[in-house]
Amino acid sequence: MTLSAGEMTMWRLVQLYTGRVGYQRGVKSDGLTAHPPVIDCSGWTRLLLTEAMRAENEAAGRAVFGADDVEALQVWSDRIVQEIETRTGFVVEGRQISALSLPRCATIGLKMGDPAWASNYPRPRGITHIVQVVRRPEDDAPFISESFGDSVSPGINLTPLGDWLALSQPHLRANEVWAVDLFRLASKN
Repeated sequence: MTLSAGEMTMWRLVQLYTGRVGYQRGVKSDGLTAHPPVIDCSGWTRLLLTEAMRAENEAAGRAVFGADDVEALQVWSDRIVQEIETRTGFVVEGRQISALSLPRCATIGLKMGDPAWASNYPRPRGITHIVQVVRRPEDDAPFISESFGDSVSPGINLTPLGDWLALSQPHLRANEVWAVDLFRLASKN
């Protein structure tokens, strides 16, 4: 299968930044120019999605994604999921999520506890983390790209989708995961 312009753009960004950028909560794409470069989960997912939308528009020679669609994603993790769900009317939740039920390039929000920093604004569903499904061009294999900080692997990393789903089973069983599909907007436009 040939990847779309948006899918190829996301994969190029993943190749450019994976393992080279650290995690820092609250830092968006401007953190990529810092020394050392850093970005948080919503900043990374937003960059992947907005660059994919721009690439799709350029490839089509028209606005497949509107400026308001791009602007709507200039928020944090829970709102990115909410904006995409509201605009597409599509969401897959918790135990319904599997490798087969996910859209090709799903954006996935997770409730990962109730951290004190999340009290800054009421968060729909309590989503505090977001990841993006990306596709490897040579074999269409799905991976999860995310920016996540912990003592083992801080920053942007890439995990095969099957491995990520296995690691996420506690959240899936607790219905603390929601998947949306930004690319459904293209078919609406």
